[in-house]
Amino acid sequence: MKFTAALAAAERRHDSMLCVGLDPEPAKFPGAWKGDADRIHDFCAAIVDATKDLVSAFKPQIAYFAAQRAEDQLERLMAHIRRVAPDVPVILDAKRGDIGSTAAQYAREAFERYQADAVTLSPLMGFDSIEPWLRYDGKGLILLCRTSNPGGSDLQAQKLADGTPLFEHIAQLAAGPWNRNGQLGLVVGATYPEEIARVREIAPTLPLLIPGVGAQGGDAAATVRAGWRGDAGGTTSGPIIVNSSRAILYASSGADFASAARAAAQATRRQLAAAR
Repeated sequence: MKFTAALAAAERRHDSMLCVGLDPEPAKFPGAWKGDADRIHDFCAAIVDATKDLVSAFKPQIAYFAAQRAEDQLERLMAHIRRVAPDVPVILDAKRGDIGSTAAQYAREAFERYQADAVTLSPLMGFDSIEPWLRYDGKGLILLCRTSNPGGSDLQAQKLADGTPLFEHIAQLAAGPWNRNGQLGLVVGATYPEEIARVREIAPTLPLLIPGVGAQGGDAAATVRAGWRGDAGGTTSGPIIVNSSRAILYASSGADFASAARAAAQATRRQLAAAR
C-alpha cells in the first residue's frame, strides 16, 4: 500500500492523527534499563506495543540510534513494528539532503535496509536532491518546510524577490511540479499555527507532518484547526501527522513506563480528535 493510502487508512482505523516519535535516550530509560544502550530496542518496542492501536504513524529518529551504535536495533525495531502493527506506517526521521549517487544511497538505506514507509528530507539543494527518492514507488517523502525551531526563521521566513517567503515557495513546489508521483508531504511545526494554515492553503491535500506538540509547547487544538481538512464524517482530504515524542516516551520513569506512555498517547489523541 502506498504511504498516503496507508496513512489515511490508519487514521480512519484508529481514529487518530497522532504520531509517536521514537527518540530513545538511554539516560531517561526506566529502572535497571537506565543508561543501557543495549535496551534501545526493548524500550521502543514496549512503547510501540502500548500505543499501536492509538496512532496513525510511528517516527523513529535515526540519530538517536546511530549515536549509540544501535542501527542494528533500529532494523529490529522496524521489523517489530511491521510484525505487530502492519497497518501503521513508519516514517524514518532522517532529514537527508544530498544529490546524485549519494542521495540514491541514502534512499537505499531508508527504504531497503530499514524498510521505512516514508522519510523526512531537506529540500535545500533543490529537486535533484529529491529525484532519487522518487524512484521508490509509493514511498512518502516529507520535505522540511516551516520547522518548529526558532532558528527556522533564519532561512524559511526570508522572502524571495517576488515577496514570497521561502517556506511558501517550498510548499508551492511540493504541491506542484515536484510532486510527480503524488509522494510528497511537508514538515510544518506546531509552534507556528498561522504558517500551518498558510501551507495548507497552498497544499490542500498533501500530508503535513507536524512536530512540536507536547514538550515543545505546540497547541494541539490550534494545530488541527490550521492543518486538518476533511468532511463531517471524519474522512480526511488533507491529513496531518501530529508528532509527540518526549511527552509520551518519558511519561513515567518507573516500571509503569509503557502504561504511562499509553495514557499520555490516549490523552493527546483525544485532544486532537476533539479539535477536529
